[in-house]
Amino acid sequence: MKKALMLLVLLTACFASGAIIPPSTNLGACSLFPKNNVWNAHIDKLPIDKNSSTYISSIGIGTGLHADFGSGLYEGQPIGIPFVVVPANQAGVGVTFGYDDESDHALYPIPSNAPIEGGSSSNGDRHILIVRQGECKLYEVGNAYANADGSWRVGAGAIWDLKSNALRPSTWTSADAAGLPILPGLVRHDEVAAGVIAHAIRFTAQSTQTAFVWAARHQAGASSDPKLPPMGARFRLKASVDLSGFPRDVRVILQALKTYGLILADNGSNWYVSGTQDEAWDNDILSNISKIKGSDFEAVDISGLQVSPDSGEAKSQ
Repeated sequence: MKKALMLLVLLTACFASGAIIPPSTNLGACSLFPKNNVWNAHIDKLPIDKNSSTYISSIGIGTGLHADFGSGLYEGQPIGIPFVVVPANQAGVGVTFGYDDESDHALYPIPSNAPIEGGSSSNGDRHILIVRQGECKLYEVGNAYANADGSWRVGAGAIWDLKSNALRPSTWTSADAAGLPILPGLVRHDEVAAGVIAHAIRFTAQSTQTAFVWAARHQAGASSDPKLPPMGARFRLKASVDLSGFPRDVRVILQALKTYGLILADNGSNWYVSGTQDEAWDNDILSNISKIKGSDFEAVDISGLQVSPDSGEAKSQ
């Protein structure tokens, strides 16, 4: 009850200031990429990747899936990756980039009170994800710090046209190590509440190969060992895994992992699944996801979906 009251107060303050529009199902009247985008493609009928067993072994056969998102704080920091839908009149501000030659140069509509991954004092990835109302563009930055004049300094910045299947230039990073967008791969509470997640989900692995596969554009691996998965590798929960004993919200997530799968997007803890920071999550329910182990997955060969190496368009199955 106290959490609900606190959330109501927070949302009321946001509306009153005009600075932030709370996340909505349509995300600023925009869908997250066309329906035929690779993020939205069914992979449950695709062939198993020839390297599936070695990839799974490297990430951890007996390691449990972990929901890297939730409500409240962990070690003093909010859990998960926040995003924000800002009004159509949200002004763009100047941004300077650490990865200047691989970033999209423009004014970014970052409000002064933008939610930062891990909170304002975090020393982690510090992602900021923004959709501007009605514009159908996604702005993502990482390692973001505000300057006194209202501008920001960040590691890398990427702007995504949500009506397009275009990918970033090959070998370019984004706010994510794989050169992919982050927001389309997050587990969002509004989707789980509605009963279906209709897209692939982002996850991390500790050790990755110095390679990337479609639709990733960048790698951040430390070894050329072919037993390690490349950035962009896709995995699915085996069809044989029984979901009947899981809580309803967890079943929604796990069904998505059967139908749409996981996409390896960054280096991090093994089998950590990304989702939104949201006080509506029940952490005790989410913890049930750890009953799913690496051995319950298989890597999938999605090369047959590719229409063009420079497009995220996927062939229908």
